[in-house]
Formats: sequence, structure tokens, C-alpha cells
Amino acid sequence: MSNSNMSPAIQDFQAQILNAANHKTALSIEGGTSKSWYGNPNNYAKLNTRTYSGILEYQPEELVITACAGTPLKEIEAALEEKNQVLAFEPPHFGEQTTFGGAIAAGLAGPGRISVGNFRDFVLGARVMDGKGQDLSFGGKVMKNVAGYDVSRLIPGSMGTLALLLEASVKVLPKPAATATLRCEISQAQALKVLNEWAGQPLPLSASCWIGNASGGDGVLMIRLAGAAAAVKAAIPLMSSLVLASEVDPQTANAFWRDLREQQLPAFNQLGADQTLYRLALPAACGPLSIPNAANEVVLEWHGQQRWIKAPGDEATFASIKQLANAHGGHASRFKQGAGVDPALQRFTLLSEQAHSKALEVVQTRLRAAFDPAGVFATSRLP
Repeated sequence: MSNSNMSPAIQDFQAQILNAANHKTALSIEGGTSKSWYGNPNNYAKLNTRTYSGILEYQPEELVITACAGTPLKEIEAALEEKNQVLAFEPPHFGEQTTFGGAIAAGLAGPGRISVGNFRDFVLGARVMDGKGQDLSFGGKVMKNVAGYDVSRLIPGSMGTLALLLEASVKVLPKPAATATLRCEISQAQALKVLNEWAGQPLPLSASCWIGNASGGDGVLMIRLAGAAAAVKAAIPLMSSLVLASEVDPQTANAFWRDLREQQLPAFNQLGADQTLYRLALPAACGPLSIPNAANEVVLEWHGQQRWIKAPGDEATFASIKQLANAHGGHASRFKQGAGVDPALQRFTLLSEQAHSKALEVVQTRLRAAFDPAGVFATSRLP
């Protein structure tokens, strides 16, 4: 629906979009530029959302917050902290200036994603501006059943290639009553086995991370428990005894999960100039993988469903990693490039290269044609 209540900032956005449409050029949307390295690069003119900032409505009792796209993410998290609530999927910041809209557009989630869902699952409604300069609203501010597809769920992960996000309402959750982190040394195969077994049991398993040598041997498994105090207290001795784990002090544990979320652990930081950090998304049942020419150290999150591997950034290596991931029912992408890797290289697996996702390419093309017929947001940042 059209919304005539446009602020000066939104009027400026509309003018930029209409100008780009008239001149058949594209606009690259940015917020705090904290994730400017993420996605395929482009040199198009920038449309910055930071001029439209602020929390519009926060209803702690309804577990919903509504904010402008340019609002700093830390401002939203601070407001939630006051009411003992959180964004349960733990979106990474990757920088102090990251914005609410940028976090949604990137669609990334942290360690908690495996237990609560991803960003898309929490978006209730969105106000966007399409490539024709139309001010449109979708969804709402409450959880409810809807007929048809909720368009607001298309925005998370769209990387600014579908429409300009103006505002969004997202569901928040209370902080867990209790948390605990366990640590043990265990092989990758054994870690995957026990994590998948525990995931099917009524345990307060909130997050997991295994870091170790991809070619074999033991690594370090970190397990986070969260939930009711009684449930966490009961799970600690049970799980500890099965893998000979010890409990980590809360301060050390919090720092670890934060650094994992922000990719500040040594396994992420030590990226060679000719290396690429590859992200593999795989089914729960997938066991250890052997990747030629990869660095020895590998990071497994989400009970093994998200894996981080460092390997050469050339096309041949990417092709082999994609083929391996596809063969196991998953997909791979170049997440972050080393300084010496050609920045123009495609960073995402094309839908046409994935047998299980190829049909989505037609849907994606139709959606972009409907929202952006003039190609204003056609930056190819997301293929």
C-alpha cells in the first residue's frame, strides 16, 4: 500500500531512486558500511540509509520492536538490554557502525541461529521503497497466520538487490534464565555425532562450535546451554559425563561466543593474502569433509550445518568446494577474500549451479522484475 507520510529522509531516498530509474543506473544501498566487503563488489553510486534512524515503537510486553533502517544496531540492543530482552539469533555486527537495516539485508545470524531460527523467522513486517519509488508496507507487528507469502520475509538476505528497506518490525525474546558453556577435546566425527544426537533430545542446547584440524585428530568443542535454570543445571552433569567436558567460567564463555559471532577468533583472523574464507551450509547428517588445498584449521557451527574453511581463492578451488557441498545437499560461498584475491570474483554460488535451488532462479527473476523493473537495485551484489 502507498504511504503518504514521508519524512524528508524518505523523500530524499525517493528522489535518488527516481533519478536512477530515469537515467537507467543502479544504486548500491549501504548503512554503516560494516559489511561492505560482503557480497559481490560494485562501483555504483551509494544510497545511505543512516539519515533515517530511530526506534519507532518498542513493546516489551508484546516482544516486538520497530525501527528505521538506519538505526545503529547497538542502539536497538541497548534498548532491549534494559528490558532483559535480546535478538535471539545474535546478528553479527562486524563493526561499530552497523545498522538495523544492514543487519536485516545481510540476513546473517550468529551462534544462536541453530536453536531459535534465522533473521527471516523474526521479521514480522517491513516498510520498503521499490524501484519505482513507491512506499510500500507488508506484514504487521504481531505474529499471526497470513494467506499467501509474506513479502517482508523476502528482505532478509536480499543484500539490497530487491528494494530499499525503510522500517522493520522484528520479534524479540526474553534473555534465557540461565546459561552455561562446556568445553571438551574431541574429534570432528565424534563431535558431529553427539551434537546431532543431542539436538534430537529435550536438552537446552543453544549453540555449539568445534574448532580443529580438518585432516583428523581432536579439536575443541564448545557447547552452550540456555534456558530454564533447572533444565540447564540438570543437563550439565549429563552432557559433561558423555564427552568428559568441563564448565567454562561465564566471562570467558561470553567472550568466546561474542568473538565467534564477530569472527574475531584466531581461526578467522589469520587469513592469508591469497586465501578466501569459505562458508559451507550443509545438512545436519553431513559428516567430516576432506577439501583439497584447504588450511588445516576448520570451524564448525550450528552442530556442523555451517562450516568455515580457509583455502586458495582461485576459481578452480571454489569450483571444487561448490561441487563437494552440492554433492552433500548443501552449498558454498566465498564469504571473505584475502587482500591478494581478485575482488571481482563471484562470491556466491549461483542458483543455477545448485540442482535443488535452480527452480528458485525463475522466482527470483520475477520478483526483481516486479519490485524493480528499471534495475535500480541491480548491483549484482547478490547474484
